[in-house]
Amino acid sequence: MKLFDTRLGELREFEPQQRGVVGMYVCGPTVQSEPHIGHLRSALVYDLLAGWLRASGNKVTVVRNVTDIDDKVLEKARETGTQYWELAHRNEALFAADYRRLNLELPSVEPRATGHIPQMLALIEKLVDSGHAYQVEGSADVYFDTSSWSRYGELTHQKLEDMESEETGGGKRAAQDFALWKSAKPGEPEGAAWESRFGRGRPGWHIECSAMATHYLGESFDIHGGGLDLRFPHHENELAQSSAAGHGFANYWIHNGLVSIAGQKMSKSLGNTVSSSDLFALATPQAVRYYLASAHYRSVLDYQPGVLQEAEAALERLHGFLARAQRELAETQYSEMDHGAGLPDAFVAEMNDDLNIPAALAVIHDSVTSGNTALDEQQLKQAAEHRSEVHKMLSVLGLAPDQWSSGASEEHQALDALVRELIAERNRAREEKNFEVADRIRDQLLASGIELSDSASGTHWSLS
Repeated sequence: MKLFDTRLGELREFEPQQRGVVGMYVCGPTVQSEPHIGHLRSALVYDLLAGWLRASGNKVTVVRNVTDIDDKVLEKARETGTQYWELAHRNEALFAADYRRLNLELPSVEPRATGHIPQMLALIEKLVDSGHAYQVEGSADVYFDTSSWSRYGELTHQKLEDMESEETGGGKRAAQDFALWKSAKPGEPEGAAWESRFGRGRPGWHIECSAMATHYLGESFDIHGGGLDLRFPHHENELAQSSAAGHGFANYWIHNGLVSIAGQKMSKSLGNTVSSSDLFALATPQAVRYYLASAHYRSVLDYQPGVLQEAEAALERLHGFLARAQRELAETQYSEMDHGAGLPDAFVAEMNDDLNIPAALAVIHDSVTSGNTALDEQQLKQAAEHRSEVHKMLSVLGLAPDQWSSGASEEHQALDALVRELIAERNRAREEKNFEVADRIRDQLLASGIELSDSASGTHWSLS
């Protein structure tokens, strides 16, 4: 398996530190607001990566954090007149509900920043004591000294003097230095600050991930993942402070691409943000999952009207083949699914090629085409083989019908009721040998994108 390592800027063969065991840290949400399409896409990417690593025979530990204390969380709580912890808890619950809707595996650990203040302070103290961080005189503010670390900028391949950075002032020595610990400020909630040797305050944004990753995965682990927008400054700063503390930290840095809306960058300032509730109102969770996986994880995923309907149709075609094969093989020696069937080599090759899921989906569609042809020609053994392959490939991607307990959508149920009435009318016409009416009903359905198939078990429909 090869993965694109952002730090080196190249595809690298993936070799875990311990054979058959993988540790992965993923930057989760800052829970100041409800989830949007970008959050779901990122979460799904690392769910699929972890799933493929497990399917390849590895034991995988996934740590995905929740940032529940942060400038943005405190600001939003002030705006809405709520307690910061109440706001964070409410939004964290919305994220968890959406993860369940998307059928994501639960992470092995989902630590909150507020639950790991001692680990953060221990790391900050180590950096101060080793000369890589400094406390501002007369203040509890502590900053990482970027000039003390010659490799600063290695993740994003930038020189220190060329980096975008905040203004100096308030005891900060250089614009590129970043906060490790922030003094408690007047007007901030009493519960949003902790005691430390530096004074009462709260952690900076970057220190939490370094502290929690090493706490759960050790000072050196396999994969660190997150959205491309986190490369700088967040991940750059994580790498610098962890390396300066003497930690090996992540061996592979993986970043998923961003989301655009009709070709434009998604942003609150443009007013084009697509919330998760918008997505789930338009399509089934299975179709949302299919759509979010349909672009390569490193590329931009573009959202436009109609993309979810296209995903629904594509998924219906795949599930339709499995349903057809189940019906037509029911009374044969191939009635039972061969769950021991292996994955096609072409599928494995695409998944091993930097998790190329769009190409892997193309392999599944090709197998469905061959499977339908085999059923048409009554080549039952080949049809059964394709059914098993398709089911197993869909299972790897979390898209197999039996992996979802939600059942058919209300829209599908309504369509099914209408089509079944027309099928019954067609069957009556055929019994009366009124083939003109029977053919007209079939042709009307086909013109609407609905295909009928007649078998010993009756007439069944699917989206063509």
